[in-house]
Amino acid sequence: MLKKIIFIILFFSIFNIQNFKYTFSSEFRQNNFNQAKKFAIKISKKFPKSFYCGCTINWNGKKGIPDLKSCNYKIRKNRIRANRIEWDHIVPAWEFGHNKKCWKKGGRKKCSSNSIFKKMESDLHNLQPAIGEINGDRSNFSFYEWKKNHKKNFYGSCHVLIDFKNKKIEPPNSKKGIISRTYLYMSYRYKIKIPKKQMILFKKWNSKYPVNKWECQRDNLIYKIQGNHNQYVHNKCIKIPK
Repeated sequence: MLKKIIFIILFFSIFNIQNFKYTFSSEFRQNNFNQAKKFAIKISKKFPKSFYCGCTINWNGKKGIPDLKSCNYKIRKNRIRANRIEWDHIVPAWEFGHNKKCWKKGGRKKCSSNSIFKKMESDLHNLQPAIGEINGDRSNFSFYEWKKNHKKNFYGSCHVLIDFKNKKIEPPNSKKGIISRTYLYMSYRYKIKIPKKQMILFKKWNSKYPVNKWECQRDNLIYKIQGNHNQYVHNKCIKIPK
């Protein structure tokens, strides 16, 4: 009886994975940010938590609503954005776009027809569901790590520390490894120049905060959609016992 139950579970698991792969791989084109967000939502539904704060996300079509009570989130200022999910580019669009001619002529909008920029903008490995207020406050600030936890925490139990004056942000420890591996991937794949001090920090975080199971699952889901792994995640996932 037990063998029969295990067989049924495995059968439907394989069926669902194959169906997931077929549905996505035949539709996705890595050249449209709005389309990328639709696929990012489908991935997020497998693990419906906001990136920085770990709030439960309730998805209603394209609209993601964070349950702020689930993570003891305190609204700093912007109530409207605090109550919606937005897609945060871990490596900001400014960082991979500001040196391009199109950006210099008119910012992000002017790069909407640049094929390389669109590819980077819609890369699913670089997109994370974040509380809108955090996304807005972070802007294109650089990730940083203070020696002492002296910066003010604006968001209740969500330990995101922002220095607005110096335009720097320190994420929760639980996200530092993910952020580092995203930066390393984007830098390598698209030849994005990252400041030396930042790269030293990301290599440190990559070593100190290892890959977790959801990172591995997410990387595999993106592979089935977009057709490529984040090698800084995938190569370590191979070594993790299933």
